Amino acid sequence: MSLPPRIVSIGTRFRRLAPLLAALLLASCSAAPSRHAPHPPLRWGGDAEGGAPFVEADPADPSRVRGFDVEIAGMIARGLGREPQFAQVAWASIEASVERGDFEVGMSGVEDRPELRARHAVSLPYFEFREVLAVRPGDRPRFRRLSDLAGRRVATLGGTTAYQMLLDEQARSGLVPVSYDDDVHPYADLVAGRVDAVLLDNIIADRSLRRTGGFVIQPEAAATGHYVAVFARSRTALRDSADAVLRARMRDGSLEKTFRAWGVWDDGQARYFRRVLAQATQRTASTKSVAGSVAAYVPALLRAAGVTLVLSCLAMALAVAAGLTVAAGRVYGPPLVRAALTVYVEVMRGTPVLLQLFVIYYGLSGLVRLPAFAAAVLGLGLNYAAYESEIYRAALEAIPRSQLEAGRTLGLSEGQILRLIRGPQALRLALAPMTNDFVALLKDSSLVSVITVVELTKQTAIFATNIGSWTLPGILCSLVYLAFSLPLSRFARGLERRWSSA
Repeated sequence: MSLPPRIVSIGTRFRRLAPLLAALLLASCSAAPSRHAPHPPLRWGGDAEGGAPFVEADPADPSRVRGFDVEIAGMIARGLGREPQFAQVAWASIEASVERGDFEVGMSGVEDRPELRARHAVSLPYFEFREVLAVRPGDRPRFRRLSDLAGRRVATLGGTTAYQMLLDEQARSGLVPVSYDDDVHPYADLVAGRVDAVLLDNIIADRSLRRTGGFVIQPEAAATGHYVAVFARSRTALRDSADAVLRARMRDGSLEKTFRAWGVWDDGQARYFRRVLAQATQRTASTKSVAGSVAAYVPALLRAAGVTLVLSCLAMALAVAAGLTVAAGRVYGPPLVRAALTVYVEVMRGTPVLLQLFVIYYGLSGLVRLPAFAAAVLGLGLNYAAYESEIYRAALEAIPRSQLEAGRTLGLSEGQILRLIRGPQALRLALAPMTNDFVALLKDSSLVSVITVVELTKQTAIFATNIGSWTLPGILCSLVYLAFSLPLSRFARGLERRWSSA
């Protein structure tokens, strides 16, 4: 049976096209892998504010970062067939951010600690550092160890191994730990005489000595520690792959080359590498429970709450006294006095209180060296005095002029009018805003941690860093602040009702 001419024609054309179709199919199969998406970049987090040799902005191109942690992150990424991608994060938030999934690995001088291993997947330690004591040259013979500093102020970074060492030594000898948020001001305050010693990593101490000078580093190490990369608890497979890359870079000398380039390689580091390569890393986890951590931190939180309350009360007392003086001067003073006081009010209200604290504590240190607590009271008090003065001035000017004229008609002096007529009524008008200001000042007291005062919020931040969560510390801190502010608000409302019915 013969096929229709149309079918025969189609078959003939297909036989002619078959080699071309086969070639196209083969080409598509061979090109298929190129259509797959490339490996995503390895996103890693660090704090460029920490500076060299860990992570810092490249002076030649501030959009890029450099440092030995930057190079190690690159080694890990390329060892996994990926490209590194940097994410800026505050040093104290690295651990929380890696668990949130903001990035896959955190590296910026992260210290290996038992509680860190209990909460996260931690790489093998890739660098061994020493905790060293820095003192002023004249104190070198006296302060060789932490035990020699009983009753003395010793500075360090909050939430670090060194800070925990100072807390332990405080319990033994009465040493006074002073917590900072950065590693620049501890050494500046050591040279200025505000603290008696600084305990930090030898890497940070050597860098600060080259940068500022004015102190010496004791040769005997107080302890040793290690830097690690931190991963989310669920990313153990990625951690294990990173460990394999790190071991390989130890063996082929890449890590040594990086550390030499940044001036942090020594014989102790070489011995440590040999130990790591000779034996498997022993991973231990802390058995300390969250309940145990809370119990351990309750006394510190209570002390910090006491500091917050005393600081707020003293600052508010200063604010009220200074505010009344400024308000009286703006209402009763001559034009020149009113102009000067107006400038004061506008400057204090128009600039951040944080800046004012820095100026009072650090900027004026060449003229007057205030203790941190006194500087905190003065800074908050003078700032809030500007706001208080506006409240009192408005309250004084709200009193009807007819009452003032009546007092003058009765022969009362301006002082008597203020004390008997104007003042009492103005106080009733100012009470509610004063209460609001005190509650606001209570919360703003958290800013004084930048000048080394460990108040409630700072102690809470240290607590949160050590247990790896802000949930419980945040709740406890909020309850303490509410316990301070709610009774005050109720008292003020009760006083208002009593005066309004009088």
